[in-house]
Amino acid sequence: MRQRSLIAITAALAAGALTLTACGSRDDNGGGSDSGNGDTTVVIGVDAPLTGDLSALGLGIKNSVDLATKIANKEKHVEGVTFKVEALDDQGQASVGQQNATKLVANKDVLGVVGPLNSSVGESMQKVFDSAKLVEVSPANTNPALTQGVNWQTEKVRPYKSYFRTATTDAIQGPFAAQHVFNEAKKTKVFVIDDKKTYGAGLAATFTEEFKKLGGQVVGTEHINPESKDFSAVATKVKNSGADVVYYGGEYPQAGPLSKQIKEAGAKIPLVGGDGIYSADFIKLSGAAGTGDLATSVGAPVESLPSAKEFVANYEAEGYKEAYEAYGGYSYDSAWAIIEAVKKVVEDNDGKLPDDARAKVVDAMQNVSFDGVTGKVSFDEFGDATNKQLTVYTVKGGDWATVKSGTFTG
Repeated sequence: MRQRSLIAITAALAAGALTLTACGSRDDNGGGSDSGNGDTTVVIGVDAPLTGDLSALGLGIKNSVDLATKIANKEKHVEGVTFKVEALDDQGQASVGQQNATKLVANKDVLGVVGPLNSSVGESMQKVFDSAKLVEVSPANTNPALTQGVNWQTEKVRPYKSYFRTATTDAIQGPFAAQHVFNEAKKTKVFVIDDKKTYGAGLAATFTEEFKKLGGQVVGTEHINPESKDFSAVATKVKNSGADVVYYGGEYPQAGPLSKQIKEAGAKIPLVGGDGIYSADFIKLSGAAGTGDLATSVGAPVESLPSAKEFVANYEAEGYKEAYEAYGGYSYDSAWAIIEAVKKVVEDNDGKLPDDARAKVVDAMQNVSFDGVTGKVSFDEFGDATNKQLTVYTVKGGDWATVKSGTFTG
């Protein structure tokens, strides 16, 4: 099981975001500057919630990208290039993320961005990055529309060439959860709740469709206000519905209290959610009531992968104050994908960055392929991860325990 620390805002502020400003550029299309030691400086941007309710996940993303750049620099992975990080806090808000995207575009040394965490934030940033031909690799966005268009269920069309992700999508995650709940947990009556946001509503919809297809019954649906912490009314509805399981599309700040209040209302049934609830903070917020609750998350447990042993050891050796959390391995791989793309561009241009480095990095990303922390890292024609593995976890003994890993069979 992953060891996770509880994140305090003061710790986040103390750790700080390693912010670097632009110090010259090759041209309007990006290209890096002289680092002062003869190397060209290339900045990898990070956008994630570094403060607030979701900071546990965001700080794990930032630290993991920081680790990737340190390893690349130590190994001189790209000859003549020194990587640095510019990390910006989106607070989990789409409007802030869009502003951050504009700031990162303005720094001509930025040749790639890792993030964001939230699909709704990713949605707000895509056009800004694409217009600037700046590659973006999310370790956590799972809404299918980001890569396959709003009509992805009937016609898949890639909206933005510069957007990629190392996490698999809710088109797979929701049905994967439904199959486990119906076929293995033997639950047949579900009450579906979501937070009305891009990620939560989309995930709940794909779960619901598959659950019905399997023969399950949806005995109630409800939307909650993610700004609220009082879910007593919906908890009562769950109790009166006769549901034997609750599926929640959303994130842990609401899922934890929701689980607790559903049990307090007298419905002693498990709450099931996606990767958005897979955090130590869910367990903290749900308390003893969370025991037996379930979450799906992208990939296999990092600690179980031979490919991740070096990452875990290096992360611990760096002494980061926060745990790498659910997306640490994917964030490292996202950063390394950018590093590999930069390497390809440099090698193809006689050992230096071309004037149109950003556009060239976007092109190179499409063909990036390497063995990463999370397994094989490569992208399909939509920019989606080719790694489709998922894992079911349950709360047991005050931590998340692995139930099973596998792939969705649709």
